[in-house]
Amino acid sequence: MTYLRYEVRDRIAEIHLCHAPVNALDVDMLDALIAAYDRANADASVRAVLLASDLPGRFCAGLDMKKLLASSPAQVHALLTRLYIKLFDAQFNLTKPSISVVSGAVRGGGMTVAISSDMIVAADTATFGYPEIDVGVLPAIHYAHLPAIIGKHRAFDLLFTGRTFGAREAHDLGLVARVEREAQLLEQARELAQSLAGKPPQVLAMGRRAFVFANDNDYRRKLATAVEVFCNAAATPDAAEGLAAFVQKRAPAWGEPQA
Repeated sequence: MTYLRYEVRDRIAEIHLCHAPVNALDVDMLDALIAAYDRANADASVRAVLLASDLPGRFCAGLDMKKLLASSPAQVHALLTRLYIKLFDAQFNLTKPSISVVSGAVRGGGMTVAISSDMIVAADTATFGYPEIDVGVLPAIHYAHLPAIIGKHRAFDLLFTGRTFGAREAHDLGLVARVEREAQLLEQARELAQSLAGKPPQVLAMGRRAFVFANDNDYRRKLATAVEVFCNAAATPDAAEGLAAFVQKRAPAWGEPQA
């Protein structure tokens, strides 16, 4: 099965997600993505990395809900290890800048993938959201870093309403660095990557390393809590009902809160 397309163009490694129909994340797709980042990092000819999608109207829909519904606690933990830890490590260890090029919809775990890059360049038609709570799970990793990006109260709004928001709002919040017209998005992102690729490579690598350390925000310490919160939520009857309702395309019937 094909999960992504990798190519190097003019010193830029381009990773294009192509796991139809919505680039839903599972263990195999995350392994392929992490391997692509490691490949780009090991290639001395690569000076910058772009992450984009080949699927019209979709950047990444987040976790594969059908597989999540059928997963054991150990399988959920293995998935989170890749999404929360190994993907973070791949980005943390990069010696070159990375840019997520977001077109279409990006949701849930797809937000984790996009935000892991150094910058997000979005199409003016792109839409964002953290809908996990509406299917009975929690975007726990975003509790760790989203408030630091956009502030506590605005982060609570996005994470607990699960509402969809557009590229302009994402830019105003500080989630997105630049907004471009859809038709020009990839071209503009490539130009940005080329401008970064033209910087002195050793100094850029040192600067990026220092920047990443300075903005780590104690991520590692918060990670264990995020994994525990997600796994505990995923084991509840609410999660079982919410995920089943999503897969069956019906409204969930939530139970009464536990005493």
